[in-house]
Amino acid sequence: MSVLFYHRVADEQPNPWTISNGEFERHVDYCRENFELISLEEVQQRLDSGHSPRPSVTFTFDDGYSENCNFALPLLIRHKIPCTYFVTTENVRDGHPFEHDLRLKCPLPINTIEQLKAAADGGIEIGLHTANHVDFNQVRTVEKLNEEIVEAKDNLEAMINGPVRYLAVPFGLPQQMRPAVIETARKCGLKGICSAYGAYNLIGDDSFHIRRFHGDPQFNRLRNWLTYDDRKNRRRPILPDQDVLDMDPEIADTVRLPECVFS
Repeated sequence: MSVLFYHRVADEQPNPWTISNGEFERHVDYCRENFELISLEEVQQRLDSGHSPRPSVTFTFDDGYSENCNFALPLLIRHKIPCTYFVTTENVRDGHPFEHDLRLKCPLPINTIEQLKAAADGGIEIGLHTANHVDFNQVRTVEKLNEEIVEAKDNLEAMINGPVRYLAVPFGLPQQMRPAVIETARKCGLKGICSAYGAYNLIGDDSFHIRRFHGDPQFNRLRNWLTYDDRKNRRRPILPDQDVLDMDPEIADTVRLPECVFS
């Protein structure tokens, strides 16, 4: 079960995480022709049941760029393709551009609450991408975790007047997928948490942690990733089971998180 993540679909491409309308439609058409297109919930059900009848693909988006409402989301809605759309609550609330775009001196418009409600009405599931696009590798307190996950979930549910079931971890690499992050998401009632370090979801995996890889604009690379290769699977990281938040507060700030190892 492959789960793709995208950021911004638009023909003006001022940053490396933008894919053109035409290329995105090519991705959608290829996946419609060759895979079963399922939701995150269905991915979890297959993992829990131990049965996945055929290879599948799931579409997700991170951040919350306004231009996605012009072409990408209407395309998915028109074809009734499941999609979870992850947004950062504070950027949506105040319309402030993402810091990673400001660093490139190219601020881009952010989704409004009205756009998110309209997308949800069309069948797009709205998910959480934290409050401030935080790097969890830099977080050392329970208070900050709660602000970025628990409080942000409550705020997003109030914004869209609906449930929020999934969290996509910003950056989503092994160093951000910390035990305290996963446990906080679980305790506040989220149904699952998504990483972004490039891996398949295979029968036997923990269904709470959904693994994703980037919808690469280079079509041949996308097609390569969507073709199962056990060499890729052997490179999946094993996440650490120790976290500085589990330690004495007086020494936590002096301890580096353990490096993730690869199987």
